[in-house]
Amino acid sequence: MHESIQALTEGLPLISLLILSLPLGASLIWLLPGEYLARWVALFIALIDLLLAVTILLAFDPGQSGFQFVEQSNWISSLNIHYRVGVDGISVLFLPLTVLLFLGVVLSSWSSTRSMPRLYYTLLLLLESSSLGIFCSLDTVLFFLFWELTLLPLYFLISFWGIGANRRYAAVKYTLFMLAGGIPILFGFILLAFGQAELSGTAPPVGLVFDYETLLNNPLPAEMQTLVFFLLLLGFAFKTPLFPLHTWLPVVAMEGPVAIAALMTGLKLGAYGIIRFVVPMAPAAAQEFHWLLAGLGVMGILYGAVLAIAQTNLRRMLAYASISHVGLVLLGIASFTIQGFQGALFQLLNFTIIAGGLYIVTGFLHHRIGSTDLINLGGVAQSMPLLTAFFLLFGLASMGVPGTNGFPAEFLVLVSALGSHTGAGLAALFGMVLGAGYFLSLYRRAFLGPARSAVVIDALDLRRRELLVASVIAFLVLAIGLYPNSVLETTRVASEAWVAHLLTQ
Repeated sequence: MHESIQALTEGLPLISLLILSLPLGASLIWLLPGEYLARWVALFIALIDLLLAVTILLAFDPGQSGFQFVEQSNWISSLNIHYRVGVDGISVLFLPLTVLLFLGVVLSSWSSTRSMPRLYYTLLLLLESSSLGIFCSLDTVLFFLFWELTLLPLYFLISFWGIGANRRYAAVKYTLFMLAGGIPILFGFILLAFGQAELSGTAPPVGLVFDYETLLNNPLPAEMQTLVFFLLLLGFAFKTPLFPLHTWLPVVAMEGPVAIAALMTGLKLGAYGIIRFVVPMAPAAAQEFHWLLAGLGVMGILYGAVLAIAQTNLRRMLAYASISHVGLVLLGIASFTIQGFQGALFQLLNFTIIAGGLYIVTGFLHHRIGSTDLINLGGVAQSMPLLTAFFLLFGLASMGVPGTNGFPAEFLVLVSALGSHTGAGLAALFGMVLGAGYFLSLYRRAFLGPARSAVVIDALDLRRRELLVASVIAFLVLAIGLYPNSVLETTRVASEAWVAHLLTQ
């Protein structure tokens, strides 16, 4: 199939269209009369982007190594910086899933966003464009540009449409954390560029290299790799987030809009940065400090699970659960095996579906009840059985129950971890037991039992638009869970190349 689609789309700059159509759509929002049209424009543009992302996925050849759909144009020629984009087996699945998550956020915000809708949907489209750019960038400066461009939309989305009294504090805290994380990332990229100039014996700026593939194929000396490894790991740890740099996430989850929390927990851009840059750019250092990656992973798993048990608010519980689950990603990466890496990548893709879905459904609940505190809930299943069922399904997927997409990812990570870091693997198993405990306990108290509040008793179940969003997410949970090869075959060749690059250094 991909060959026929490739023939039809040959010569089309699909990735550029995917990224640049969103800012154009944001401009269109301000040109059309009537604020109520903003959501329709955002929906239309997101649907076009979904069509483009699916086209790229269908035309992608999973048996071919390296990057496909590569586009390049001069940007800052004097410094050898280019606009260069492309996708491989690691990044291609993130494109349609990211667009689907943003589509879910647009539809879930349909009736709940009444103030400044033009600005709200403009910021959403700009954030989507920057996020897609991160997955497609093949130039480190271009990647850093898209990375930093995500800050401004998120700052205003949290500040203006947050639901907590301290939403501006949450926005400032998030922004400062991300700016702090951007500094070591930038220094790491600059060090890589100057290191290549030194290797080639060409003086800067002529010898500077920011091209991802060139940097990948010409690793720096071991002593320089160590510095690059720690700089990039520190920078991406802020966004992932890893303990103890995680404190912004529970604050944003409580104070910011629930729909935006779905994006911030569903799109683990920091973990993607670790996969794409930290380990491949410093393979010798990564192997030397594999214990650090595994230790940070286990620490996140246990810390997030223990803190989640103590929560009495669904949003805060989901925030700590996200910190726990991202620890599994790091543990899978630290195994340096194909199974572990595929499991980590699978888990990262699952965040978009499961964590995003849980927050979207929680947003539906908050819109009806006005709270997600357990003291204001109880008996939700009586008045909202559909909402309750979807929340349970997504929660079971987050626990890794067989039949859902969470199972193959967690199984691959655990099997590889038990072989490479046995103690860490056993600790991760214990963390998963805790995960089942905190979810089922809060689920029982929030959704089951007698309804104590008149607001809960009189609440309406999911509307057709909301039911559509939840049903699509549920379909992906079950379809990928029952047929995981749809993901594993797409990522197999790229995963083998990632591990081979690491082990041959």
